Amino acid sequence: MNVLLFIQNEAGNAITRVTEAPISETVKTMNIWDLSIKGGWLMIPIALLLFIAIAILIERVFVIKKAGKEDPSFMNRIKDYIHEGKIDSAINLCRMTNTPISRMIEKGISRLGRPMNDILVAVENVGNIEIAQLEKGFPWVATAAAAAPMLGFLGTVTGMVRAFFAMANAGSNVDITLLSSGIYEALVTTVAGLIVGIIALFAYNYLVAQVNGAVNKMETRSMEFMDLLNEPTK
Repeated sequence: MNVLLFIQNEAGNAITRVTEAPISETVKTMNIWDLSIKGGWLMIPIALLLFIAIAILIERVFVIKKAGKEDPSFMNRIKDYIHEGKIDSAINLCRMTNTPISRMIEKGISRLGRPMNDILVAVENVGNIEIAQLEKGFPWVATAAAAAPMLGFLGTVTGMVRAFFAMANAGSNVDITLLSSGIYEALVTTVAGLIVGIIALFAYNYLVAQVNGAVNKMETRSMEFMDLLNEPTK
């Protein structure tokens, strides 16, 4: 009797070891790279859009920050030079400062002696050019914000088409592994497209806000310059 119990216990332990071994072997982990591969070829343009958006964001932030820097004494020195009639010194100061504001003031100084409306138009034209330079690359970021989710939805459609195509070819022998590649493509591309679109949208709005801040400074200094020219001579 004891022998039979011993054999039954050993048999039970053996069955337990056999059934548990495959379970431990089937546990898998998946990283970002594996998910990207399963997303298919549409992950390539989505990744390119992400790279473009981030590259433009970093580059524009440095340019806009540099354009927004001001010398607190700049306008006071310009005022002193103009009141003293040192026009060449004022122009040289603008060229050495080399900022959008200084280039606007330089254009206005170069038009001294003409009607005030002509000076204002000249300053505004330079300002518009400077704003366009600051906004360089913005359309690409906006395109990334709009196109990335669309590419993700395209991946959803193509992935589901692949899944149903595999299901139709399998007939009655439908296996989940046949559908997995198409479902992976559908879900992964959608997630990736939405993530890239959200990042690009935040980047675009941040850059627009930074440019608006620089534009406000430019408008303030241009109006200050025009008020300076309208001051009565002593």
